[in-house]
Amino acid sequence: MLQTERLRLIPQTMANLYSTHVYASDPENTRYMINLPNETIEDTMAFLQRAEREWFQPIPHFYEFAIMLGDTHIGAMSSSRKEEEGVFELGWILDCRYWGEGYAFEAATALVVFTRDELGAKRIIAHCDAENIRSSHLMEKLGMKEVGRTSDRNN
Repeated sequence: MLQTERLRLIPQTMANLYSTHVYASDPENTRYMINLPNETIEDTMAFLQRAEREWFQPIPHFYEFAIMLGDTHIGAMSSSRKEEEGVFELGWILDCRYWGEGYAFEAATALVVFTRDELGAKRIIAHCDAENIRSSHLMEKLGMKEVGRTSDRNN
């Protein structure tokens, strides 16, 4: 578990099926996401089953955290190992009802520290759609630098 001033990041599990499906199936939350929105609760269930199993691997490929504000599940953050040694990719989604409150930055800052200090990351990367201004600003605020753009859009 990761703790911040206002949030807890806990392993994402099936216990969060319905709250995850709320934001993972919402077109506003997923407008810039490649593999979302989830069309059915079964889609969300399949993802959560994979995420939960990953926590029990000797060396997980990815770490999926539920973002908790008190007892309310408001989004998720992930840190995924890339093929290149010591490189991890961060990802996030926050229920749009909680945008603009600094929760994404607070959770992402904790995830960066975890990824660097606990997982031994040498380099941390993230990707976002060029039109996703909120994620782009979050990356800048985390100290990330833009290193490239592509012209193709998957959504």
